[in-house]
Amino acid sequence: MLVVEPTVIPDVKIVTPQRFGDNRGFFSETYNRGRFVDAGIDAEFVQDNHSLSATVGTVRGLHFQSEPFAQAKLIRVVRGSILDVAVDIRRSSPTFGKHVAVELSARNGRQLFIPVGFAHGFCTLEPDTEIQYKVSNYYSAAHDHGLLWNDRAIGIFWPINQDDAVLSEKDQRQPALAELPFYFD
Repeated sequence: MLVVEPTVIPDVKIVTPQRFGDNRGFFSETYNRGRFVDAGIDAEFVQDNHSLSATVGTVRGLHFQSEPFAQAKLIRVVRGSILDVAVDIRRSSPTFGKHVAVELSARNGRQLFIPVGFAHGFCTLEPDTEIQYKVSNYYSAAHDHGLLWNDRAIGIFWPINQDDAVLSEKDQRQPALAELPFYFD
């Protein structure tokens, strides 16, 4: 069984696969294409990614790829926890510039489906947090872009003080939403 919940932006969905547990632990089918399609998520995933963030307060993002390498994503946490964020950057969307923020953890087993046209990022809530995510297109450095993680116009409430966030140099220099070219209409 698969539970799919809409968020404040209906195209972004919280997906919770059923867990079957006993005294040994649990088993969960985290992805089944047929069940996802039946639930209205029809993305064909072509690549799996895995990241480790050692420090609490590590912020990765907000990232996206432009066409023809734009990506839908299915994010899950296999160790630790994150605040996962998706920002609508589709200019013609009624939710342009709005965001969804969801806590994902190894404990709650929730996943976040993010369609094409969204910037994605997260902040770690525990040390040594590991994330695995599926993407619907291959990585292309030439089509790799970002959005400033703490842009006030977006208004994300990050669970870390801005001065304490652990960021890459690249993520510190991303453009604000108002400066972002039209990648998705």
